[in-house]
Amino acid sequence: MKKFLYGVLALIAVLFFSSCGYNKMVSLDESVTSQWSQVENVYQRRADLIPNLVNTVKGYAEHEKETLEGVIEARSKATSVNINPENLTPQTLQQFQGAQDGLSSALSRLMVVVERYPDLKANQNFRDLQAQLEGTENRIAVERRKFNETTKQYNTYIRKFPMLLYSGMFGFEKKNYFEAAAGTEKAPEVQF
Repeated sequence: MKKFLYGVLALIAVLFFSSCGYNKMVSLDESVTSQWSQVENVYQRRADLIPNLVNTVKGYAEHEKETLEGVIEARSKATSVNINPENLTPQTLQQFQGAQDGLSSALSRLMVVVERYPDLKANQNFRDLQAQLEGTENRIAVERRKFNETTKQYNTYIRKFPMLLYSGMFGFEKKNYFEAAAGTEKAPEVQF
């Protein structure tokens, strides 16, 4: 009878600890999903600023049509790549980052074109949009860092003992980090 009682108590203890761990895994998983939404949110903010920026530049640099179309096309590609937070694989993150890098590159080319138009650089509307874009780029960096921190907490928790025993059983798998694109270790040369 004692063995049976100890067995039942052990089973209750295992169920208790696994349910507590399960709930924390769910919370951490939701935190990763929520933080990914914030990353997408700031990228969307950048995408939303671009039409206004292009229209402002268009008024001053109409014959720069190819550059302006390049920015619009890159924006379209960047906004068409959406990732389900449940599917944050290295491949999907790389695809997302590639589209965003294409947009960043197109914006850099646009800023080079702007250098040729002193009246445009002096335009208050353009300067405001440029400041908003710079602020958004900073927000992107902050949210990506927070995403990686949240992902680290989740990954650490599910890989530690004893959660390691339960995480796989309940379908909690390691999440991928947002990594810098190749070549970003060198600072870009920006001329204003």
